[in-house]
Amino acid sequence: MPTLLLALAVISTGLYAGFMLIFLTGVMPGFARLSDEQFVAAMRRINETVPRAVFLLVFVAIVAFPAAALAVPVDGRTAAERWLIAAGLVCAVINHLVTVAGNIPLNNALAASENATPPVPDSQVRAAFETRWNRLHLARTLLTLAAFVLLVCAALP
Repeated sequence: MPTLLLALAVISTGLYAGFMLIFLTGVMPGFARLSDEQFVAAMRRINETVPRAVFLLVFVAIVAFPAAALAVPVDGRTAAERWLIAAGLVCAVINHLVTVAGNIPLNNALAASENATPPVPDSQVRAAFETRWNRLHLARTLLTLAAFVLLVCAALP
């Protein structure tokens, strides 16, 4: 069971880190080329689409599986392996804090601007959103990549 939990921690964190990296290196640079109107509309639709069951399952799994791997006693697991798992878990938790305290409020403000009275120009909406969101997303990406590397190192014989 402990080996399975660590394997699930590695897999879920790898999936999440990959998603974050693709968003950082592919999606957002592509969106940067859009007009203000296109960018704002595209980000609104992405923010409506992403937080669904599969994403939320992986989002929870990157904290739950490393925590479970630490909680289940294992004969033969070294202190270094435990520290690597714990460090990966800390990176995942900080990622979630950045997401909840930073990216989600920006996403909510972007969504609220759609029906604002008086209407807010898309150029103003984008200016308040894009740079800050991208900085936070870079932090999240680095955190999840670090979590993935730490968990892989813990899983190696």
